[in-house]
Amino acid sequence: MAITILAIESSCDDTSAAVVRNGLVLSNIMASQEVHRKYGGVVPELASRAHQMHIVPVVDAALRAAGVSKAQLDAIAFTRGPGLIGSLMVGTSFAKAFALGLGIPLIDVHHLHAHVLAHFAEEVQPSFPFLCLIVSGGHTQIMLVRDYLDMEIIGQTLDDAAGEAFDKTGKMLGLGYPAGPLIDRHAREGTPRFNFPEPAIADLDFSFSGLKTAILYFLRKQLQQDATFLENNLNDLCASVQERIVSILVHKIALAADRYQIKQIAIAGGVAANSGLRDAIVREGARHGWSTFIPRMEYCTDNAAMIGITAHYKFLRGEFVGQDVAPVARWAM
Repeated sequence: MAITILAIESSCDDTSAAVVRNGLVLSNIMASQEVHRKYGGVVPELASRAHQMHIVPVVDAALRAAGVSKAQLDAIAFTRGPGLIGSLMVGTSFAKAFALGLGIPLIDVHHLHAHVLAHFAEEVQPSFPFLCLIVSGGHTQIMLVRDYLDMEIIGQTLDDAAGEAFDKTGKMLGLGYPAGPLIDRHAREGTPRFNFPEPAIADLDFSFSGLKTAILYFLRKQLQQDATFLENNLNDLCASVQERIVSILVHKIALAADRYQIKQIAIAGGVAANSGLRDAIVREGARHGWSTFIPRMEYCTDNAAMIGITAHYKFLRGEFVGQDVAPVARWAM
């Protein structure tokens, strides 16, 4: 029996729709929102308005690209949370209406759960149990993944996420939004010669607020002495910031791998697209004998394919929701 699912992702500022059949991605369409760049961050009201404009053409494009008609769909999946409530409401409302009109089941998906299962959109997949480092603008967590729908948070940030640290530091450096990719680009041309501190956080948890403060004070001091310091050292500054954020992440996942005696290591989320992190995970994996799993770029960002993959396994277990389901901005695993 073929199980064909239309999946919708609208948790933040990317509108995405995908068609997944029997766990295989047939299409994965995304529409980004450029309007936020001039504000230096996502404006929630503008994001929800853009989702309203994009969702119908994006869904239509996903169905066309997959060669699937509405009559062939077996379920509609959507991101219920966590995320921006206005953005989530657009995707949730559309999914509910579409499912109701077709008379087919509705499946709600946890956004972070889906980031982990993005690895199962790939041909080479981790085996259970594995550890997954989820790194994005809003979340930094280490997940112990026992099965498709059995995950446990074993470490997480106590304050800011790694992606937020990239973006806030980028703003200090005079870079645009989103700053993470720009820091990555400059870092490739630089040398990490500035030594920023690694927070002394116990166990498997993270903290990035102190690092941001240390960078701020360092830049203030240098600029007082030399007004051209940023301009003359931008590449090296970016390389130094990136090396420290990456070293914090890799250090913690190595601790987790040793504690749980697991050698299947994956990364996921928007920051998983960072070249420094991708390279560091591969190097650390070679040193420890890990099997490392890094998703393609299209599966690092917020995308509906990962929602559809997760929904496939929920469909197999009959985990459906009713029309009274509501989005949630904060949703515990």
